[in-house]
Amino acid sequence: MTPVAGRDELVAWMETGCKPMEAWRVGTEHEKFGFYKNELRPIPYDGPRGVERLLREMADRFGWEMELEGGRPIALRQGRAAVTLEPGGQLELSGAPMADIHAAKAEIDDHLHQLGHICRDLGIAFLGIGAQPKWPFREVPWVPKGRYRVMREYLPGKGALSLDMMARTGTVQANLDFSDEADMARKFRVAMALQPLVTALFANSPFIDGKPTGYLSYRARIWQETDPDRCGWLPFLFEEGFGFERYVDHALDTPMLFLYRDGQYRQAGGVPFRRFLEGKHPLLPGEWPTLSDWETHLSTLFPDVRLKHYLETRGADAGNSATLCALPAFWKGILYHAESLEACWEMVGEWSLEERTRIHELVPRLALKTPIPGGRDLRDLAREVLPCAVEGLTAHGCRNAKGCDETIYLKPLLATAESGVTPAERLLAAYHGRWGESVDPVFAEEEFDSFLAECG
Repeated sequence: MTPVAGRDELVAWMETGCKPMEAWRVGTEHEKFGFYKNELRPIPYDGPRGVERLLREMADRFGWEMELEGGRPIALRQGRAAVTLEPGGQLELSGAPMADIHAAKAEIDDHLHQLGHICRDLGIAFLGIGAQPKWPFREVPWVPKGRYRVMREYLPGKGALSLDMMARTGTVQANLDFSDEADMARKFRVAMALQPLVTALFANSPFIDGKPTGYLSYRARIWQETDPDRCGWLPFLFEEGFGFERYVDHALDTPMLFLYRDGQYRQAGGVPFRRFLEGKHPLLPGEWPTLSDWETHLSTLFPDVRLKHYLETRGADAGNSATLCALPAFWKGILYHAESLEACWEMVGEWSLEERTRIHELVPRLALKTPIPGGRDLRDLAREVLPCAVEGLTAHGCRNAKGCDETIYLKPLLATAESGVTPAERLLAAYHGRWGESVDPVFAEEEFDSFLAECG
């Protein structure tokens, strides 16, 4: 809790995230929407079959440690893994850093197996999709977390769809390491440049309020209307000399979302963190921030790729249990293999800022049909980039007990690139065909049914 001495200390803090190659790991996080199976209604926090009951059951049955706020559970911890709640009750597994994707898959399977036992008993299930497809915003229950109360008050003044971001989106995320500043900058640039491709390959959110939206990734569209101060694709990454200092300056100039003092979250007044660092925050005059304040602030920046002590790749729609490991496999194959990383940069490194902006604007609607420089589209890019990911994972040679390497987790992406049909387009075809223009069947077809059947 010692006050931060100045900007240089924040830069030095960022640098402590550097790790030797042998210590590189991959973390996987995913969100899912809970619902009552018989009624197709969202699960509230309260009640005998609510989210609070779910968390307490997981703690009692499987040894998770509860994190409480106001005496009520808001998260579970076990080692370096966590189960947390998003504002609209979305349940998130934040996995521990793993040496390979097989270990990440085992962790996810164990989580889903545990969850399945409780789901069976409570008559609930979970849906893996990028945007909640059915319930009107007014019917979404909110989690009683102080952090989310402050966000709910602040963000609507910044973006028309900011509350939808909080309550009605779901994502899968992969976290990866870097060895030094140059390695961080190289990976950051490639990850951000390829982020539209990831959005396209994982596009899985065509519905809202029970109807098609006109977008294949409405989740990505929602993020475009959330908060321009803290979201987006960060053009300065592609400037010469980008490194830790430039990202720190970006974070210092971003308005603070909230203050955390005496166990309470408070409005921060939209004051840039830089003024707090100078001891000039109008709500805390003469007080200087701590590193804990800095970490909290960094967690309120929401770019498509985010820097902490590692890189968070954040731009994919959530999916079901068959696709969750595709994202960490994709990024490990590219970012942890020097030749694949360089090959991908050669494909996208020369795009102009105007071209990148245009691609980011169009991809939520067009997905793989988004045009890119050279008279091509993102499907063409996918068929060039995915072999690089395959090459990288093959070179790592990590095999599971059955002798399969990590390329097995890329199969859903390879199939999407080959067919040119995204998960969202498959859902739309079902909606206009056998579903009879109803979104209700998506809950049965896209729920995490494999582990439920196993546990039942």
